[in-house]
Amino acid sequence: MRLNILIGGKAGQGINKVSGIVSGVLSKLGYFTFNYRDYPSLIRGGHNFNVLSISDEQIESHESSLDVIVAMDERTLETHKSFQKTDCEIIKADEFKDAGKNLNIVLAGILIKLLGISFKSLSEELVLQFKESKDKAAFAKKGFDSRKKKFDLKPLKKKISILSGSEAVAVGARNSGLDIYFAYPMTPATNALHELAKDQVKNNLMVFQAENEIAAASMAIGASFAGAKVLTGTSGGGFDLMSETLSLQGITQIPLTVYLASRPGPGTGIPTYTSQGDLNLALRAGHGEFPRIVVAPGNAVEQIEKTSEALFLAEHFRILSIILSDKHLAESEFSSDVGPTKTPYFEVIRESPGSSIIKASSYETNEHGLSTESAVIAGKNIGERMKKYETSKEFIEKHFKMVKYHGKMDSKNLVIGWGSTSGAIKDAIKGLDAKFLQVLYMKPLSSEIKNEIEKSDKVVLVECNVTGQLGRLIREKTGIKIKNRILKYNGRPFYCDELNGYLKKVIGG
Repeated sequence: MRLNILIGGKAGQGINKVSGIVSGVLSKLGYFTFNYRDYPSLIRGGHNFNVLSISDEQIESHESSLDVIVAMDERTLETHKSFQKTDCEIIKADEFKDAGKNLNIVLAGILIKLLGISFKSLSEELVLQFKESKDKAAFAKKGFDSRKKKFDLKPLKKKISILSGSEAVAVGARNSGLDIYFAYPMTPATNALHELAKDQVKNNLMVFQAENEIAAASMAIGASFAGAKVLTGTSGGGFDLMSETLSLQGITQIPLTVYLASRPGPGTGIPTYTSQGDLNLALRAGHGEFPRIVVAPGNAVEQIEKTSEALFLAEHFRILSIILSDKHLAESEFSSDVGPTKTPYFEVIRESPGSSIIKASSYETNEHGLSTESAVIAGKNIGERMKKYETSKEFIEKHFKMVKYHGKMDSKNLVIGWGSTSGAIKDAIKGLDAKFLQVLYMKPLSSEIKNEIEKSDKVVLVECNVTGQLGRLIREKTGIKIKNRILKYNGRPFYCDELNGYLKKVIGG
């Protein structure tokens, strides 16, 4: 069973609240949901919409065909009419103009009735989401009573939790004992800033908004040098500004973790949409040669796990760790009935404070921390730093998942992808003769990838960028060129049914 509900209108009309209430009710009844958000760079007006997908089994993407459209304006109907199923239910908000600011509550009531869910379940959710829920319940009842049941979603015996990618970054960081988060607001990384800030006192951490990204990264490396566990976050343009500090980390070997949530470039690009175009940037930003770790989770649970792993590895190896995400992962809401694996925790054990003088410098230094231009020392230091690449890879292979497999394990058709695109791939291969290899660590890259490609008959690369950046990385490391490529680069993620059609053309089924 799968249903797709589109809720559309202008910015500021409460679209997110409608999907938030309905998905909250559904999760408590044991249903999986996936909520995709689409909006322009406007505070008011424009055309915003959410696609709320519902299923009795795990889903991590949205479909193009719609079972219900909730239209808060005429533009919503006009824009999405080609995606309606033949029996698509249309709900027009202008029927309830008298609801005022409670229009979204009325619409939530209508949706709950259409889905065949009791009003009691809705009223209980309203109590959880609103301090003053009595008035809200009255408006919800008005919507609930205005429609007949169309679907029949009976309670299931599953415990479901809902998290966005940004919320998951915050959970992973808090679980790891984060001390300070430094950032300058930039979509789509800003939501992680908000999540960490709202409960910072309760969680015994500090969130600091710097004047720009250069300052945020510099403060982070300074606080890390002083012994704090730190994280800094930004998007592509801000990450560019941080690149000098990344290089500083490379020579000082002060632990530093960066959350990079990508959006389409170059330049300002389309700032509220998604892209996997910053993989090359994450792999290579910063002048000079120095080791780093780049992780790329694909859903909220993995985001918790990989955030924790990145923070752990940064301190364990005194290395640069980058958590690579994008707008689609950061702002979509995922549901799951499983939790993250145990958080790796690195405890800094210090000698008596004040007993030693510790020096750090952007210059090459000798064993006493004094700058040097000695050829012998420079060669030795560079060699020691680069050893971390191999030692960290050995450690990661032993303790963490570098890749995951989904679909039919004995299939000779191999699909390769990473990050936020993983959800659409997992949903798209259902019913197909295909195995999906999800890459979680981009650097170091797993040796398993070459082995899997070599034993497959057909290999397909799926990415949301122009050049197939993971494919290029695989070719660089293995010498294997993946010829079958499905690439999307218009700022929008794959619909799972869209991707299913593309895959059928390549592998059949």
